[in-house]
Amino acid sequence: MKREFAVIGLGRFGGSICRELSREGMEVLAIDLDEDKVNEYRDIAAHAVIADSTDENVLKELGIRNIDHVIVAIGDNIQASMLTTLMLKELGIKTITVKAQNDYHEKILNKIGADHVVHPERDMGKRIAHSIISNNILDYIELSDDHSVVEVKAGSKMSGRSLVDLDIRAEYGCNVVAIKRKKEVIVSPMATEEILENDILIVIGADKDISRFEKNLVIED
Repeated sequence: MKREFAVIGLGRFGGSICRELSREGMEVLAIDLDEDKVNEYRDIAAHAVIADSTDENVLKELGIRNIDHVIVAIGDNIQASMLTTLMLKELGIKTITVKAQNDYHEKILNKIGADHVVHPERDMGKRIAHSIISNNILDYIELSDDHSVVEVKAGSKMSGRSLVDLDIRAEYGCNVVAIKRKKEVIVSPMATEEILENDILIVIGADKDISRFEKNLVIED
């Protein structure tokens, strides 16, 4: 079943996450007070609405309680960010990721129940979008506009199978350049190398190929 996300705040950071989640085929509800920003995302997100996220009744009307994961990416209004986070928590949202402006803001967000707090100056929207799609995706590093390196934890779909069994290179056009196994690092692993559960694979490839690899082998049902 397709997972549902909401992104509140469509500035550079929130917009980046909204675009990437939508590109990955996720159902995204985009929310902002600015009509121009909302109009910009009408053809990108599944739904884009002008709304005040600090109004509990508005959040209820939007059906926010049915959303799996809400990302609060409100810009410079720290008070609105905190109020929104608090209301989402009270409404029982399962997972809340919030953009913090500074360390003080982060401390308050942690105290009021944010599940994940991120600093946009340290975290790319693209990396965060991939990490919230699956807990098995540990890191996502952009090499260029269309090539990246992804670090993934092997789950049940890969466990006990060799690289040649998975046919990652031929099937997905990606290359496994290394495997981290506890304290050991296997560089340029052989095709016959069997993958163990919780191995960490370092995979390089084109973004479109990595996306297919993630959807078929990384994201657990």
